[in-house]
Amino acid sequence: MRRAIQHLKKNDAALGEVISRVGAYKIEYREPNFDTLVRSIVYQQVSGNVARVIVGRLLEAMPERQLTAANVLRLRRPRLRKCGLSEAKTDYIRDLARHASEGNVVFEELPAKSDEEVIEALTRVKGIGVWTAQMFLIFALRRSDVLPVGDLGVRKAMMNVYGLPELPKPAEMERIAAPWRPYCSVASWYLWRSLDGIAAL
Repeated sequence: MRRAIQHLKKNDAALGEVISRVGAYKIEYREPNFDTLVRSIVYQQVSGNVARVIVGRLLEAMPERQLTAANVLRLRRPRLRKCGLSEAKTDYIRDLARHASEGNVVFEELPAKSDEEVIEALTRVKGIGVWTAQMFLIFALRRSDVLPVGDLGVRKAMMNVYGLPELPKPAEMERIAAPWRPYCSVASWYLWRSLDGIAAL
């Protein structure tokens, strides 16, 4: 990781200042499995506290507290809804479980696929868009060069760091991020952290 930090500081002075303020790179990785992707769906468009409660209820509803495709499919929709899931997220999680159980999404095969292939495979599932697939690439598959151009946090941080008059569009984000390659994931993590107060400590 030292090589990535050195590369980013050398090639982008503004980002280098962010890195110096934030400090050590402390990304928290997750397992590249069904459980992690379900959690990503639950966390969409709700606060972290609410999502944690829902995940806790889901685990309590699962046999042996195992969040697996088979266990999800064993539960009826009303039981899933009772955990706090919206109608839409219930559909999304059940669709993911069906894809996984039918072998359309094989988590064990994803590490060997390219970023584009992973995105293509995951976005076949209802409710999983490019952003969710990119988060899976960064935080579960540990890919180092993912630029989530649809992420509001990264866009806001770019606007702040580079003094932009408005949130950048994808093309402008790609232009700004060109010197970061092949470490866009690392740069994105630092941009997220620049927004949450850690940089000010």
